[in-house]
Amino acid sequence: MKLLVFRSLWGMDGDPETMLRRIADAGFDGVEGVPAGLTPVQYKKMLRDHGLHLAVCIYASDAEAFGSQLQKLCEYEPLRIISHSGRDAMTHDEGCAFFEQALSHQSKAGVEVGHETHRGRLLYTPWDTLYYLRQLPTLKINADFSHWMNVCERFPNDQNEALELACSRAMNIHGRVGYEEGPQVPDPSAPEYRYHLKWHETQWTAIRKAHEQAGCEYITFTPEYGPPPYMPTMPHTNAPVADLWTVCLWAAARIREIWRDIA
Repeated sequence: MKLLVFRSLWGMDGDPETMLRRIADAGFDGVEGVPAGLTPVQYKKMLRDHGLHLAVCIYASDAEAFGSQLQKLCEYEPLRIISHSGRDAMTHDEGCAFFEQALSHQSKAGVEVGHETHRGRLLYTPWDTLYYLRQLPTLKINADFSHWMNVCERFPNDQNEALELACSRAMNIHGRVGYEEGPQVPDPSAPEYRYHLKWHETQWTAIRKAHEQAGCEYITFTPEYGPPPYMPTMPHTNAPVADLWTVCLWAAARIREIWRDIA
């Protein structure tokens, strides 16, 4: 199995060519996101020129929007499709209806989608995710457990059943370290967050093991740290307390080091 590390366009500036060149030169295997103003043909050529894979994101509160966005994004021929799915305020019946329709759209398109464990969405808690994964055996997730750390406001070690099932169903990892009071530590290399880093890496390794058991060709990982307001800032100046590019590079190097046998 091969580790593929992506860099999100979130928080990056510049024209598409400049951003892709910077990402490729930094040693990333792929990019997450689609710049505005480029046709699928144009963007696919740019990605080929830089030797980069692509991950794309859907943002859909209802199944109709999900199906429409999925159809359009498939034209880019992404390696990974991630979805911010539904709303946290939906009932379980409404959530099941959303996912059933989404899975139907996926089946017709012939693609897999990782539905993200994201605040504000259907999979915003471990217990809700456990419910949906039990109800829908073919549902896959995009694992971003930084949100669960924040929503639970604790290390969610009392949610082992949910974590185990989620790790077994994860098709992609958003490798961001969260903490009790937020979805993003300022700098995951800081010693004060060593226990948070270790907890997240334990979950990511469980996902890797599930991939290996399934005979997957690769595992994909995006160190998806974001700019302010995700990145904490100094009062009055709104200056970020850490450099986003440096944080993402450190996180990419970290996963390659701990998984050096497949990097």
